[in-house]
Amino acid sequence: MKIATWNINSVRLRIAQILKFINDQSIDLLCLQETKTQDEFFPSDEFLKIGMKYQYFRGEKSYNGVAILSKIKFQENGYINWCNKDDCRHISVKLGEKIELHNFYVPAGGDEPDISVNSKFAHKIDFLNEMKSYFSNDTKTKKILVGDLNIAPLENDVWSHKQLLNVVSHTPIETETLLDIIDSGEWIDVMREIVTHDQKLYSWWSYRNRNWEISNRGRRLDHVWVSKKLFPQVKSGVIYNETRSWERPSDHVPIVIDIDI
Repeated sequence: MKIATWNINSVRLRIAQILKFINDQSIDLLCLQETKTQDEFFPSDEFLKIGMKYQYFRGEKSYNGVAILSKIKFQENGYINWCNKDDCRHISVKLGEKIELHNFYVPAGGDEPDISVNSKFAHKIDFLNEMKSYFSNDTKTKKILVGDLNIAPLENDVWSHKQLLNVVSHTPIETETLLDIIDSGEWIDVMREIVTHDQKLYSWWSYRNRNWEISNRGRRLDHVWVSKKLFPQVKSGVIYNETRSWERPSDHVPIVIDIDI
C-alpha cells in the first residue's frame, strides 16, 4: 500500500498537481495538510473520478485543513481539537481492524521562539506536549502518523544547524520535544531509518528562495512515523523533490511510503 503525505498549500489551487501525482506514483492513500477550504468546497468529485472514493476531511476558510483520500476502504476514527481549538489540524482513520492512521498539521509557531511573548509559539509547544501525552499512553496499538509537523528535529534536517538554532522550527525546545514524542510513543521516523543521519534531507523550501535547487536552503518539516511493531512492514520511503519545480508549486514536497497492510 502506497501512502503519501503532502502539505499542498491549497487543495483547490493545486488539484491538477495532486491528481497528476496520484496517477504518476500510483498512490493508494493520500494525506493532505493546509487544504485551506471549507468542507462544502472541497473538490471531492475530482478525487472520485480517479478512484479515491473513501474520503475524510476537515477544513476551514483560508487556513489549516486536513484530508485523507483513499482507493482502499477505511473507517473514520474521529479527530482531536488539540489545545481545545477547533482549528482543523488533525483527523484519524482505521485501516483494517488494527491500524490507526493519524494526519497532523502542527502549528507553525510564528516568528519569535519565546512562549512568554509569542502566543503562537506557546500554542505550538502546548500542542506538542498534548501529542506526547496522548501517544505515550498507548504504545500497543499499531499506528502510522504523518503530516506537516513544522519541526526539523535533527542537525541534517536543516541547511545550517548553527544558523537556525534560534529560528522557529529548529529551536532546542521544539526539536527536543518532538524527539521526546518519538521516544515516548515508541515511534520509528521512517525517512531517517532509510536515509542516514549524516545526510541532508529536506521536504520544504521557502518561496523566498527563487533558486531553491541551487541554494538548497531546506528543512525537513514533513514526517512519516510508524509504530515500532509496524516498521518491519515498511518496504520503502521516498521524498519527491521534483514537485517543488512544478508550476505554482507548494513550498512542501510529498513523502511516500510503501507498506504491507
